Amino acid sequence: MSIRQSFTPAPPAVLAGYMGKILRVDLSSGRLWDEPINEAYARQFVGGSGLAARYLADLAGSATDPLGPENPLIFMTGPLVGTTTPAAGRFSVVARSPATGLTGEGNSGGFWGPELRRTGYDGIIVTGRAEQPVWLELREGTAPRLHDATALWGMDMYAVQDAVKAAMGDPRTRVACIGPAGENQVLYAGVMNDHGRAAARTGLGAVMGSKNLKAIGVRGRADVPLHDPNANKQVNRAVTNHVVEDLTAQMMRLGGTIMSMDVGPIVGDVSAFYYATTDLQGIEDSVNAGQLSDNYLIKHVPCFRCPIACGREVKLPAYELPKIDGPEYETAVAFGPQIGNHNLEDVAYAGHLCNVYGLDTISCGSTIAFAYSLYEADIIDASVTDGLELRWGDAKPALALIEKIAYRQGFGDLLAQGAARMGEALGVAELAVHVNKLELPFHDVRAHAGMGLVYATATRGACHMAGDVYHWEQGREAPEIGIGYGDPHEESPEKVENTARIIDLRAFTNSAILCHFEDIEVPSLLDLFGTITGWYWTPEELSRTGERIYTLKRVLNHRFGLTRANDTLPKPVLKILDEGPSAGYTPDLDTLLRLYYQVRGWDAVTGKPCPEKLEALGLDEFIVELWAHTYEPS
Repeated sequence: MSIRQSFTPAPPAVLAGYMGKILRVDLSSGRLWDEPINEAYARQFVGGSGLAARYLADLAGSATDPLGPENPLIFMTGPLVGTTTPAAGRFSVVARSPATGLTGEGNSGGFWGPELRRTGYDGIIVTGRAEQPVWLELREGTAPRLHDATALWGMDMYAVQDAVKAAMGDPRTRVACIGPAGENQVLYAGVMNDHGRAAARTGLGAVMGSKNLKAIGVRGRADVPLHDPNANKQVNRAVTNHVVEDLTAQMMRLGGTIMSMDVGPIVGDVSAFYYATTDLQGIEDSVNAGQLSDNYLIKHVPCFRCPIACGREVKLPAYELPKIDGPEYETAVAFGPQIGNHNLEDVAYAGHLCNVYGLDTISCGSTIAFAYSLYEADIIDASVTDGLELRWGDAKPALALIEKIAYRQGFGDLLAQGAARMGEALGVAELAVHVNKLELPFHDVRAHAGMGLVYATATRGACHMAGDVYHWEQGREAPEIGIGYGDPHEESPEKVENTARIIDLRAFTNSAILCHFEDIEVPSLLDLFGTITGWYWTPEELSRTGERIYTLKRVLNHRFGLTRANDTLPKPVLKILDEGPSAGYTPDLDTLLRLYYQVRGWDAVTGKPCPEKLEALGLDEFIVELWAHTYEPS
């Protein structure tokens, strides 16, 4: 089947640390063209989710339908990606989210991001909708091409990756794709790559499916141009030594992210039975890193140039699976404690099914756990659940629901819309645990007050990666940018400012892009950034850039309908517990938000960034949009 298409090349912009161009794809017309990277945007927003958000601001308005052809789907790397920097193998996917209606953002590791850079591009912006399923081939030195993907439609994401590699004739090809969940526009479908890696959150796989875009295969050999290669080599040597010796990195290397199941319960950071308690009733003894390593581990799996290798390849004898991608921490909690399940093999198989179909394990697991809680409370019964008995501790119904969700069959069609919409449909909206229709991750706000503030205000909805306070409060600090640590329950102005600085740092690292687990010291990060780009920033400039990126996303969310009322937390996670490490405490969100608005320079009534703050951050062009009826330019 022929596909109407044309390609217009263009010379890239010359910019150290960047390949210098973006591939634009209009699926409706079949037109593909190169666009030099906007240097002014890059200097202000760096790359990754920050630079993608700036392009989104140009392309998406208040009336943009998240699942309509006009919604841009943006794949973006950053200046660190594909260099010799350890753990800089990530990429971002950004669009208006069908799950939240706000700025959608996913972030994935593996090798796809560096391979995209090797084709000569920093990013891809996809608009329109193809008449039939297509996939995109992108090679260095060859015009990008769209191919018929009719034969790929319906394949799971593992099969698609194999098929595209075969079609491109090179096993070193890297593939980003969707599974059946994305095709069926499940609102928390992810964009999958490199086996089980995923840009999972906010439903960007559904956006990709709405465009009839099944996959993007990339293969190249181009090098990232560095400002000072010799100095960069020296900095990288020191950074690598730091990562290898860092205690947190060693723990991640030893146990993977599921190591948090070994340490989190000690401080009450892990919730169970749909966020109702931090008493895991012994589940932590069977669902943890040690059990995974002793009974199921085959090998550690690294991302691009990563000495940590937190990924896991495991075997599941009970399911006759000799080799699958192992569960990460969030997956382990979603299908372990959240449904009262002690069986680690069931947990791992649930994560595998989510990978097969292309589902975000946090939202999928949390929504299923919500259904379990409603069933146990006699709010729903088997007549609603297609005959499944959703009893705490029994993971088998959850496994059946994952497939039903992916294909939107029966009760799965309701679950595919997420916890918030399911709660509304069943008349129990107040029991659904989400912020802005994005299900909460599994770091409990009663253990870390700062996480409550992060969840309530994170620009993509409840998001632990927007500000990993729980990580910093294990004893890490970055005094150069004002990040320290103290009492996790402290609610002082200083603690709120500390949380804001963590959020700003993560806004920068999610744009540069750098894995959070590397956690190099700020002076080394600035040296890396400078030797790659030629931009030798001070710590203050790094923080200011992070705040600018974070604030831009806040501006976009106000464009998309966000109000002051959106900054909230669900009642179930604010319930005071009678036992456990955080017994007797819940965050005073009103106090935290009042202080946070003061720190941020946001209006206390509307939650909007004030004109003075926008001006100070170089976001003047958005002042009139936010304050059209009250602002008069000087």
